[in-house]
Amino acid sequence: MVQYPKWQVVLVLLVLLAGAIFAAPNLLSRDTADNLPSWVPREQINLGLDLQGGSYLLMEVDIDTVVRERLEGLVDSIRSELRQAKIAYSNLGVDGQTATFRVRDLQTSDQAREAIRDIAREFVMQAGDDGVFRLQYSEQSLTDLAANVVTQSLEIVRRRIDETGTREPIVQRQGDDRILVQLPGLRDPERIKSLLGKTAKLTFRMVDDSAAADGSRVPAGSEVLSSTELDGAGNPRRYVVKKRIMVSGDTLTDAAATFQDGQPVVSFSFDSVGAKKFGTATRENVGRPFAIVLDNKVISAPVIREPILGGSGIISGRFTVQEVQDLALLLRAGALPAPLTILEERTVGPGLGADSIAAGKIASVLGFVFVIVFMAGAYGLLGMMANVALTANLILLLAALSGLQATLTLPGIAGIVLTLGMAVDANVLIFERIREEIAGGRGPVTAIDTGYRRAMATIIDSNLTTLIAALLLFMFGTGPIKGFAVTLAIGLVTSMFTAIMLTRLLVVIWLRRRRPQQLAI
Repeated sequence: MVQYPKWQVVLVLLVLLAGAIFAAPNLLSRDTADNLPSWVPREQINLGLDLQGGSYLLMEVDIDTVVRERLEGLVDSIRSELRQAKIAYSNLGVDGQTATFRVRDLQTSDQAREAIRDIAREFVMQAGDDGVFRLQYSEQSLTDLAANVVTQSLEIVRRRIDETGTREPIVQRQGDDRILVQLPGLRDPERIKSLLGKTAKLTFRMVDDSAAADGSRVPAGSEVLSSTELDGAGNPRRYVVKKRIMVSGDTLTDAAATFQDGQPVVSFSFDSVGAKKFGTATRENVGRPFAIVLDNKVISAPVIREPILGGSGIISGRFTVQEVQDLALLLRAGALPAPLTILEERTVGPGLGADSIAAGKIASVLGFVFVIVFMAGAYGLLGMMANVALTANLILLLAALSGLQATLTLPGIAGIVLTLGMAVDANVLIFERIREEIAGGRGPVTAIDTGYRRAMATIIDSNLTTLIAALLLFMFGTGPIKGFAVTLAIGLVTSMFTAIMLTRLLVVIWLRRRRPQQLAI
């Protein structure tokens, strides 16, 4: 027992030093910590939504809309292929999750099947004796499509939130078609809701100037779209726009808010493919209006004055500075593959978060003081050594949370308070064993050596079972439960280290220097 290897002494001192260094930034303000040199640890404990306030959004990905859009795209392709093959058809359209059409001449059924085979590879195609064709997704294809759409939506939501500069956002998938967003410290939740609620599908399409926008006669292949601009009567301006997409927003490489003639506008640039398509479209349609459509609304419809061959352009309109900044952000982050519906929304004010932090501090301090008083009163000098280890345990716990960039929530504070009570559990087991050995007539050194050795199996067993429970809570729990599990698990590891290594080192140093004949415990 009194033979404490030097490498263990060095290990204990290095761990304590590292703990003090990583925990120290929490004593500084956020701005001060961010300005520390790069070689100095400056990570602070992230406060969760319930501690610093913010917004909680649970959103559902509208998979049905994506399926319908894909089927409508399939219908357009079928129309083109059948016309090219000169096959007469009728009733072409989308019915629920099925694309249907009917060939007028039953003898052309095989020819129709062959004509659309290449564009319908991912669909299950059924042709009836009456000449009616039905195309729909297989169950596996539908499952794969939904998984891809949710994954893509998750990434784009994360990109949009990162563009706003929000600190430590939590964006994660929940269930099959839902996305959970937690934004601690957010001061403008309405703007985030607006950004996430927009699909931001940008398309460049030609205005069909051969038809009136009153909807009285809309040619096949065109549709009436409203505009963000107002007409003379104060109503949204309407345009007849061709459905064919000349250039898609998917080919954008950059978008930025800027000014032109003193007005806020959005400048954009395409990749090589988009630049070629954009140049061709503007060269072939000089003098005609070109509609810029965002989420099925015409945001601008300028007349093409000359071919635009440089692969870049300007979106202008009656925008405010904030609107062009948000539009540029949306275009940079990319379009959502499906609309998002907000199912649940909670906003926590910073005042409530401050109250939670204050209550957590009071609970932690009271728990810390009560444990210290009990250990000092029950075990005397050895109890004071355990209190030193308890203080070191708290520092190591804060250092681990900072280094791992874990998010501290109110249940996490509860885990810290529980850890403070459990941190001396190992010392209590050891000291009680020592008491039994002294009562049996052993000397101080032998009693301490035997006490540590015999209590070790019980200490490992009790902490290991609690650690397993914490790991299960983390694996199967969500949100606050995970926060509690993280602090509990880290606290168990640090308390094991301080109780066994640090307290034992202090006891060995005391035994070597004082060589007591009796042990007051």
